[in-house]
Amino acid sequence: MSSAPVGPAGSRRGFLGAAAACGALMALPHAQAAPATGRIDAALDAALAEHRLVGAVVLVRRDGKLLYRRAAGLADREAGTPMRHDTLFRLASVSKPVVTTVAMVLVARGRLVLDAPVTRWLPDFRPALADGSRPRITLRQLLSHSSGLGYRFDETGQTRPYREAGVSDGLDLPGFDLDENLRRLASAPLLFAPGTQWRYSLGIDVIGAVIQRAADAPLPEVVQALVGTPLGWHDTGFHATDSKRLAAVYVNDTPAPHRMRGAEQVPLVPDADGVAFDPARALDSHAYPSGGAGMVGRADELLDLLDTLRRGGGSLLPAAQVREMARDQIPALVAAPGTGFGLGFSVLRDPRAAASPESPGTWRWGGVYGHNWFVDPARKLSVIALTNTLYEGMSGAFVNALRDAVYADLATG
Repeated sequence: MSSAPVGPAGSRRGFLGAAAACGALMALPHAQAAPATGRIDAALDAALAEHRLVGAVVLVRRDGKLLYRRAAGLADREAGTPMRHDTLFRLASVSKPVVTTVAMVLVARGRLVLDAPVTRWLPDFRPALADGSRPRITLRQLLSHSSGLGYRFDETGQTRPYREAGVSDGLDLPGFDLDENLRRLASAPLLFAPGTQWRYSLGIDVIGAVIQRAADAPLPEVVQALVGTPLGWHDTGFHATDSKRLAAVYVNDTPAPHRMRGAEQVPLVPDADGVAFDPARALDSHAYPSGGAGMVGRADELLDLLDTLRRGGGSLLPAAQVREMARDQIPALVAAPGTGFGLGFSVLRDPRAAASPESPGTWRWGGVYGHNWFVDPARKLSVIALTNTLYEGMSGAFVNALRDAVYADLATG
């Protein structure tokens, strides 16, 4: 697929037609589920029994073979609906590796340039530093979260410019479109000079707008054409294809998680406003496509993407572009202890500093609705856990318990 022409600028039919013509399904074969392993079961069962999770789907592949597959707990506790393997989840930041992959396909086709300024595609996106200067921001900096942008949910202190500008983090229903959100984002001062620090940000939402401009098509159509169709996706996109299969949302609470029944702001960073959620976004096909947080999808379809990247990209993406995604883009900066950042996900530098059994070079990220995933290329390992419980499924004890169980099984298997 990587050699197919995108089509001339201004030609949506040329772009989508070329992608569809090369869309012979290349999804990994779905092997029969291997017998459940005791350690992973124990980690998952403990999280459910202790009311830290309500439900989850966990998948583990090694060298393309399915080692573990389990849908556990409840997709909807109040209705008594069991979790299923084809349950749909609000993906939050699990959207980021998907949209980053799309951007890299366009890089491979010469439609995007990583070190070009974002103003080549979005001439009005020119946020300023506190001194009033407007520095050059590149696509690479947006994709690696070193652009000087941030997120509203982690603003602290008396001055909160994103809140004052009414910026959306892409998880609510703000009542305006992507162009308006980028206008508001650009009106707030940059937090630092691009390239000088690392800070998790709305950069992938900006990249989504760049993709739309470069491809001359709406982001959902481009994602489906360049990733979804080649991988045989049926359910992963920017709104739920089947509301009956969409998992309910739960928030960790005492004595058990409470159900999120409408818009809710949930603290994540101390002294910050918290993440503004609105579960109804997943059912609104008119909500603007947030490249960093707005997708809905299935665990198996996402694992197909992660494992395809692990194998070098197949016909989806040239291996050189996958290597660029997996390369630490911020060698002089730190995203977390022992951890740098590539394009679309973190990259493990030092397992000892990170207190992790993962191999150096392991990719990892998650999503605030309660998800985590990692890919260990050295071990040919791909793991995804989508849950319906925030924030346990993203940053709670379950995340490391699952990781450690997977590696313990590998050591004794």
